Order: sequence, then C-alpha cells, then structure tokens
Amino acid sequence: MTDAVARPVVCMAMSDAAYRTAFDEASLGRLRNVATVLTNDAGEPRLLQRFDSKDVDLRAVEILITGWGVPRIDADVLRHFERLRAIVHAAGSVKAFLDASAWDAGLQVSSAAEANAVPVAEFTLATVILACKRFSRHLASYQATGEKRSFDEAALTHGTHGVTVGVVGASRIGRRVIDLLRVLDVCVLVSDPFLDEDGARRAGAELVELPDLLRRSDFVTLHVPAIPSTRHLINDRSLALMRDGAVLINTARGSLVDTAALEPHVVSGRLDAYLDVTDPEPLPADSPLFGLPNVVLTPHIAGSMGNEVLRMGVTAVDEVERVAQGRPLRFPVLASELTRIA
Repeated sequence: MTDAVARPVVCMAMSDAAYRTAFDEASLGRLRNVATVLTNDAGEPRLLQRFDSKDVDLRAVEILITGWGVPRIDADVLRHFERLRAIVHAAGSVKAFLDASAWDAGLQVSSAAEANAVPVAEFTLATVILACKRFSRHLASYQATGEKRSFDEAALTHGTHGVTVGVVGASRIGRRVIDLLRVLDVCVLVSDPFLDEDGARRAGAELVELPDLLRRSDFVTLHVPAIPSTRHLINDRSLALMRDGAVLINTARGSLVDTAALEPHVVSGRLDAYLDVTDPEPLPADSPLFGLPNVVLTPHIAGSMGNEVLRMGVTAVDEVERVAQGRPLRFPVLASELTRIA
C-alpha cells in the first residue's frame, strides 16, 4: 500500500452520470487505498463540473480524473492547479476537452481509450460475421415473405470462408479487430499511412494502399480517426472502387463516409452497409438508408455502454495507482499524437 505521506490528492471532473456508470465500489475502494480523494458532504467523490468553484482548493489537487461532461481545460484553468501532475481520463479521446497547454505544462495525460476499444472491436467482429451471412437481406426477406431462406443466397458471397476483410486504419481498435479476425477463415488487408509492412505482418495482415484494399476486399471496416484529412475518406470515387456485392462497415465516425455518395450504391443494391455511425447523426427521418434490406443502421452503440463503462473506470484507477507509485503510465497520450488521434 502507498505510504500515507505519498498519497496524492485526487479530484474528479465529470458529470454525475459519467461517475456513476464508470466507478463501482470496488474501483472506488482501490482508488481510496492509494490516494486522498476529495469528497462532498455526503462522503462521495466531489465532481467538478466547472473550475471556478470556491468549494475546492484546486491548488492541492495532484491528479485530476476526468470523464464525460468534463469542462474544457486550457491554460487559464490550469493556472488554478499548482500541484497538478497528471490528468487521467476515464473515457475515450481527450481532444474534445483538453488543450495542448496541458502537455506544455509537463503534465502526464492518460486515457481509457484502450478500454473503450474492446467493445468496439467486439461489435465490429460480430458485425463482420453477420454481414458475411448477409444477415440484413435474409431478415428482410423472411419478414416480408414468412418463408425460410427465400432470398437468393447464390447471388452474393455468404459466410466467412475465404473472404477478404479490409481494415482501414491500424488504430488501437483496428489492431484489435485484426487480432479478433484471427478466429475466422479470412484474408485480412490493412491500410494505414503510419504502419509499415513488418508491423502489418506482425499484426496478422497484409499492408496495402487504400485503393487496392477497396478493390480487393469483400468487406471493408473503418477504424481511422475523424480529423480533417479523413473527412469523407469514403466518397463516390472510393465507393466506385469497391466490388459489386461488397459490404461497408463503419463503427468509427460518421464523417468518414460521404452519406450522399453512399446512397445510390446501397439503394441500387450494389453494396451493403452496416453503419453504427452516420453523418449527420442521427440521419433525417426521410433518409433512403432507412428500410433498405441491405443496410443496417444502429444508433452509435459500438462503444462502451452500461456495464462496459466500468472497464474504463478500472483503467483510470490503474493509472492513478501508477502515478502514485511513481511508475510510468500504461496508456499515456502524447502531444505528438494529437494531430492523428480521434
């Protein structure tokens, strides 16, 4: 156990809902074992939802645990923290709330994005398997006719045997997807400008350029961050490269796909699409994507939900323990990564 003298002072900044879904009694017990957690009058962790509160002496805080609902943190906010050493985010990306001044100030920054990658990769694997079976087309046909397997299954590739899955982006989620795909009898291609051939080979995939991946893949799954250079990465030109009967899967960000460009390809039935995210999100009620037998739309559910969120709280407490014990963070977020992470 960490010596009492060395116990860092910890404060939380997030919404009440984020706190209650990410931290259970087991996680809180571990946190209190290694740190002094600032609490409210009820003895629960005090949750900052703004940084001008007179109720908390921010000068004493050494580790700030953030989560969904955290206010923006910039240089002006950081001036209130005299002893702050680390910001530990109990959720995914830090880019939406954390200014680059945090790294300029020499703070350690950690994220639970790796924990959030687990359900997304699992959801993607499940989607690949269902898409390979042409789940949506068979379901629509069954509901329409009441007849068993009335859809002409010989018209399209079915099942995973010998198909090619193209993974766009060797992000933490993309790499997990590649690893999970090992359980299937598939060929895996990957496209990522930051990956070399040896790295792809070690991951279990063949590195190719994006146009080649689109031409060769039966199923294309997207795992790149939403940054200016990736907006509408999948557009009319790239969609035209995809072979007839191919399937597009997007569990990343809606802006990666030009929705207007996708529409004619799926309305005609040339392509299938399984989309957990869209642009805009949600789609307008009159979108032609609703109701198509070859399109599955889910409401952004691939990421952590319900009990899955607890995994991110566990990760955050693990990181606080490391800081308290003078050990390096397991999941650091570096300033050099800001231009290419989600």
